[in-house]
Amino acid sequence: MKLINKSMLTAIITLSTASVYYAQQVQDTLGKSKDIEEVVLTGVADIAKDRKTPVAVSTIKEAQIVERLGNQEFPEILNTTPSVYATKSGGGFGDSKIGIRGFDQINIAVMVNGMPVNDMENGAVYWSNWAGLSDVTSSLQVQRGLGSSKLAIASVGGTINVLTRAADKKQGGIFTFGLGNDGYHKASFAYNTGKSAKGWSSSFLMSRTAGNTYADGTKFEGYNYYFALGYQPNEKHDFQFTLTGAPQWHNQRAYQIKLSDLLKYGTDGKPNRRYNADWGYLNGEEFSNRANYYHKPVMSLNWDYKMSSASKLNTVVYASFGRGGGTGDLGSVGGKRLSAFRDATTGLYNFDAVVAANQASNPDAGQLIRRSSVNSHNWFGLISSFNHKINQNFNFSVGIDTRYYKGYHYQVVSDLLGASAYKDTTNKNISANYVSKVYEPRPNWNPFGGKTEPMDERIGYSNDGEVLWYGGFGQIEYSNDNLSVFAQGAVSNQSFQRIDNFAKDGTVLTGGVINTKTGFKDIVGYNVKAGANYNINDHHNVFANIGYYSKQPFFNAVYPNNQNLLNPYLTNEKIFGLEAGYGFRSSFFNANVNLYRTSWKDRFQRRSETVNGVRGYSNITGITEIHQGIEVDLNAKINDMIALTGMFSLGDWRYQGNAQGNLFNDNNEPMDANGNTVAEAATSTLYLDKVKVGNYAQTTAALGVDLKPFKNFKFNAQYRYNANLYANLNVLDFRTQDAGDRGALKLPSFGLVDLAASYMIPINNKQSFTLRANVYNVFNKYYIQDSYTNIHPGTDKASGTMYDGIDVANEVFYGFGTTWAASLSFNF
Repeated sequence: MKLINKSMLTAIITLSTASVYYAQQVQDTLGKSKDIEEVVLTGVADIAKDRKTPVAVSTIKEAQIVERLGNQEFPEILNTTPSVYATKSGGGFGDSKIGIRGFDQINIAVMVNGMPVNDMENGAVYWSNWAGLSDVTSSLQVQRGLGSSKLAIASVGGTINVLTRAADKKQGGIFTFGLGNDGYHKASFAYNTGKSAKGWSSSFLMSRTAGNTYADGTKFEGYNYYFALGYQPNEKHDFQFTLTGAPQWHNQRAYQIKLSDLLKYGTDGKPNRRYNADWGYLNGEEFSNRANYYHKPVMSLNWDYKMSSASKLNTVVYASFGRGGGTGDLGSVGGKRLSAFRDATTGLYNFDAVVAANQASNPDAGQLIRRSSVNSHNWFGLISSFNHKINQNFNFSVGIDTRYYKGYHYQVVSDLLGASAYKDTTNKNISANYVSKVYEPRPNWNPFGGKTEPMDERIGYSNDGEVLWYGGFGQIEYSNDNLSVFAQGAVSNQSFQRIDNFAKDGTVLTGGVINTKTGFKDIVGYNVKAGANYNINDHHNVFANIGYYSKQPFFNAVYPNNQNLLNPYLTNEKIFGLEAGYGFRSSFFNANVNLYRTSWKDRFQRRSETVNGVRGYSNITGITEIHQGIEVDLNAKINDMIALTGMFSLGDWRYQGNAQGNLFNDNNEPMDANGNTVAEAATSTLYLDKVKVGNYAQTTAALGVDLKPFKNFKFNAQYRYNANLYANLNVLDFRTQDAGDRGALKLPSFGLVDLAASYMIPINNKQSFTLRANVYNVFNKYYIQDSYTNIHPGTDKASGTMYDGIDVANEVFYGFGTTWAASLSFNF
């Protein structure tokens, strides 16, 4: 990586201006704000402190979230922080994704009040399950890199700490009604009782959001509820109980679309950014082949015990009962799959024709239905941390992290599309199953999950995944007025068991004999980290940290190919990180500069693949990645009316060495590069050496200005720029050395402008109205936010037609055009 020289750094500081400590400048002054611990529930959460914790960190307070988010997705609020690239992905409600320093969100630890929320089987974070977080978040902190968390968590790229409001928040309430583009509307009500004389307090919130997103065929409806009950009987004990959930359903745009199709269904030679290939009409009503529905309530009890002036114990016990899934097509009728029923004029599915074909057939001859793939779970956990201050300079902490997770994975019929029943033969314990029970894709409101669907109503597959997690951690820290040093370590054992309810004990497959239960496979992982921060004086500080992770693979690497066969080549992933930084603080100007390098070896990745219209997945092994770069962020308060923010990040993220990959269809059958079923999966070399890591912009910048021209009025303008963005890794794109030499497809750079304004109308000292308005992508910029394929001009798959600098055979997602949101709030 070519480092930035002094003249380049001067230009960056001159031209760019967002602070990681942006929360300070959204208040009336840029002076010191209250510590996070004073205004939100922290408990066992590891929160980085300015000029003390030696990590790269960005902190966003509630005010910025309220003023800027509007109808955007929750992760998008971080788009003006260094090395972050968040998009709406397909554009369905809650389908957004985020990357930090080039690492996707399955390798970013997401914590809510210190509780981990990444799926324990695959690390995934489904933001639609957390769509209500924007309503209850009091502070959001992003620690880039290995971070300061003491837990043995998958913070390869970073850690996102979401801190919700405490029950003892100041007494008061708020009612908000909002509108937005494409029929978006939202209503919410919240009330806080404040703390009583006996130490009791509570907080309540309820909201409903519905409408469409910018993309066609993306209706949605989501609710959010939040309840917190606090009790502080004395200075030693503080109890906080919280319950929150966000039941929702939404129609999706699940797959990237060929640019040629976007142009085909566009106008005036421009692509149709709203085009969605996953829906159509049934009996004159919008009907989506791809719908998601879920409810993941989370309840927790935090106990903070101040044992003495030197010792304290923080404990959280939590549980989650997730229920829901996503729909898609299954089967065929008359030898035709759903793709054969697409209307060439509109590009939409003709579901009425599917119904007619099913009614003319019978289950034994084959039917085409909409199925629902269920991904439910029960999750229980406990985290406890003991902290002791040895003397004025030294303190240490030790703790435990225990979890149990059981995931339920199976398919049921979502819509028979005119058929009388669906014949399924995947359960090896019976000859055939005729299923007629239909489950509507809508969330279950039961906060305790409730029962799963009966075994005789399941089709396609039915398997459970169990994960046992128990670990310990410790940290010792030294600090004085100028120096803080820490060293920490954590070890965890993860036990994985796969249960295949459709498997028949003793079945012989390539690779071994399978049984219904695999038994638990234990895998030990650990991490060690150390760092130091030195405050040179009141203005300057420097820090450095170093860390090593031996990270357990995900569930699908332990039992690959969706079968009860243990991977004989299991190995932990190895992550080694280095980071150094400099900070400057003054009354009117703050700045941070960070340098980092992370190496990631022995990575396993499973990706969805579509090969000649056949949907499936690929297993990729032996991946090594190098991520390194520089980050700059700063803010300046010009006067009481004008404040500037900005950031710049330059990354160099690439693969090192080659990898191996193979393909399977949705029925777990091996297939070749043409989508044909074969007897055994052929392993292919993927020529990835020096190929750029795709999916996330490697160069980002932002410039913002906040204006307060008169009392109670605020205006903000933000410009953000993304460049060096490459297409995603696709197994089919790198099977030859020539393909590796061409590398990942580079997408066009783009810059976007967003505006926000708010005006408060006070009624008295307790009541007020607030008007807010947000406009995103003000100049209606056309831009490609990501690409699934790496088709270069002149190659076999290329069409020979170019648009926006890339061949139109590539499958892409365009970002949204101009969108808007407005709201009226009443505070009392």
